[in-house]
Amino acid sequence: MRMYNLLIGGAAGQGVDTTAAILEKSFKASGYNVFSVKDFMSRVRGGHNFSLIRFGTTEIVSHSTIIDGIIALDDDTVRLHKDRLKASGFILCDIKLQTTDKRAIKINMTQMAKEIGNPRVAGSILVGAILKLFDESLAHIEKVLKTSVKIDYLPMNNAAVKAGYNAVKKHFSHINGNYAGHMLISGTEAVAMGAVAAGLKFYSAYPMSPSTGIMEALAAKSNKAEIVVEQAEDEIAAVNMAIGASYAGACSMTGTSGGGFSLMVEALGLSGIAEIPLVVIDVQRPGPATGLPTRTEQSDLLFVKSASQGEFPRMVIALRNAQDAFYQTMRAFDIAERYQMPVILLSDQYLGDALSTVELFDPQRIKPAKPLFSYTGKNEYLRYAYTKSGISPRLIPGKSDQVVIIDSDEHDEQGHITESAEVRTQMVNKRMKKLTGLYHELIEPDFIGNNDFSILLLGWGSIWGPLKEAVDLLNQNTSKKYSALIFGDIYPLPTKLLKEKANQADSIINVEQNATGQLAKLIREETSITIDNSILKYDGRQLSGEEIARQIMGRDVL
Repeated sequence: MRMYNLLIGGAAGQGVDTTAAILEKSFKASGYNVFSVKDFMSRVRGGHNFSLIRFGTTEIVSHSTIIDGIIALDDDTVRLHKDRLKASGFILCDIKLQTTDKRAIKINMTQMAKEIGNPRVAGSILVGAILKLFDESLAHIEKVLKTSVKIDYLPMNNAAVKAGYNAVKKHFSHINGNYAGHMLISGTEAVAMGAVAAGLKFYSAYPMSPSTGIMEALAAKSNKAEIVVEQAEDEIAAVNMAIGASYAGACSMTGTSGGGFSLMVEALGLSGIAEIPLVVIDVQRPGPATGLPTRTEQSDLLFVKSASQGEFPRMVIALRNAQDAFYQTMRAFDIAERYQMPVILLSDQYLGDALSTVELFDPQRIKPAKPLFSYTGKNEYLRYAYTKSGISPRLIPGKSDQVVIIDSDEHDEQGHITESAEVRTQMVNKRMKKLTGLYHELIEPDFIGNNDFSILLLGWGSIWGPLKEAVDLLNQNTSKKYSALIFGDIYPLPTKLLKEKANQADSIINVEQNATGQLAKLIREETSITIDNSILKYDGRQLSGEEIARQIMGRDVL
């Protein structure tokens, strides 16, 4: 297995994102498996931002903090990251930077850009230099540049790439990848694609990082996909619009982060009691209140599983990676429609912004259910008819001859308001019966590692990649055997595999991106299984596989 890890750092406004995007696409076009993440501050100019691009010949599922090369656009980048640079690595920078590190490769970008005729081509000069340092050809660069550069500026950017390419010598040897036929996609884009594949027709949201990218991705394809994308005045309006559109028969969704979800909780109860399908995605960031708007965390689990007053069935699905995000988003629409209840998807900034290489999606794998447009029953149509499954026939108002009545007050089978104690009990029981059927559809957590393990790691959502890498590192570096269970379906909690593996484990370690160990609390509540230890991180930065392994072993593993 061979791979490299490249860091591009600088202040906001210096072109870190553009340079990273061109390199990501270039490495992917060369056939590499690519995984990249961003670390950026909540400001338009200044500060320190960086991207990590990891690429190689085998599947890459997480980021790494061990660096082979640094592209430094400012002195802060060198100062902050040089200690993580391998002895064999390099620092590529302009001659004006003050570093005296022996690994520095300095080029006169300012002069080169001036000779080309535009100081803004400095990023393309760096791209060319990087491709040469990693022994790559320029075979794909013109096609890649067309995706990021306006046509009028292509000639000078091509010239800039060649100038950078010729300014340095090869530093690492070329490695061959076989992933050119795969996709390079972010978790955010995968959610948007999954929603479109499920038949989405209405998406409403108020911009709130890091969820805004879903709305932007859907808006960019809205005409071709025939989707209405509505930027609402706030999150309360957004969720109620989605519920209204769903009631009218449109496949609907809304998205936000934790602060916006806080405003949606009353409407979530409306979806529950009125039995109107609703898909909500919460792309988590550190809270409370504004918190860290551009950082990552897994701190909303216990909140969303019990959000809104009263008791009603809902499902919570934690997205684990880009491929999982596509298929689980499709499945969320299917479950929401069939069970007529809210389904909450949990993502986070790390998963949403990370780019990864995945196989082409197959939209035919899941076929989401649709509402009824005619009633064939022999008896009177009752919107909330008592049934063995708790699921009543859902007609779309105006699309059939039947009268469709809903209400946010407690109601009888017809939908009329009631204060009958007997009817209230029957209706609560009816709605909660849906969970019986749902339990049979739960997907067990991913099991990763050795079957003869003695130590079991637990995690959920985007910790999937780092935990997978941590298990590999631990099994390579210790005599003990490690495995992991990583939950996607998380509420209701699937318990079959958990109980089986917990009984086998000598020790259980919980790994989460929050301060209180929310998964561990949920597991104890649902199963009485007690977790021995937890690895918790809540500084807004994602755990890496190396960091997890180091904390378990008490030493570096690389």
